[in-house]
Order: sequence, then structure tokens, then C-alpha cells
Amino acid sequence: MFDADVSSRLLGIELLALSAGHARTTMTITASMLNGHFITHGGYVFTLADTTFALACNTHATAAVAARADIRFLRPTKAGDILIADAVERARYGRNGIYDVTVTTGDQVIAEFRGDSRTIPAPQ
Repeated sequence: MFDADVSSRLLGIELLALSAGHARTTMTITASMLNGHFITHGGYVFTLADTTFALACNTHATAAVAARADIRFLRPTKAGDILIADAVERARYGRNGIYDVTVTTGDQVIAEFRGDSRTIPAPQ
């Protein structure tokens, strides 16, 4: 799935680890990702977390998509910061899953994301 994800590749998102119910990715913040306050636009942090969530919920035999997601921004980041996102599966039941993603830079947590997944028929 990640190999076909053009948007994530164009943002420089790299896959670091992948196992059942878990994914770890990284992305370096560039100057083009900053908002008018010269800090990282929240949409880029969300995209990193969402991509990592998608990878984790697609580690099982059935394709899955996001049914719902939310994020809490805790600290700002700036150009040159290297973000790491870790997704962990919390529960799977029926066609549903719950995943938490923690986004860090260095030893600081900058965002917490929770995503609900729903399995779908395999793409044709």
C-alpha cells in the first residue's frame, strides 16, 4: 500500500518499521511546510500521523480505511525538525479498529492522534 502512496512519498515520509498492528514513520519538516507563524502547519503533522495509522491498520489480511480521526497538537515544530510517528493498534473488533499514533521530535511529544478504521472489500 505504501509503495502506491504518491502523496506520502512527495512529502518525504519514510517507513521505518512495520509489523502486525504497528507502524513507525518519519518526516523532516521543510520550509514549505511552515505556516504564517513560522511553525509547522498542523495539516502536515496530521498527514504524517494519518499515513502511519493507515499503515498500521493495513497490516492485516483485509484492506482498511479511516472511519474517523482526531488529533491533539501539544507543541509546535519548525523547519529542520525530524518527526517520528508511532502507531499502535488498541483494539480490533468486527470490521473496526482503534489505533493511537504518537508524533515526537527528539524526546518531545508534539501530537497525539486517534484513528478508527473500517475494513473494506479488497480493491479490484
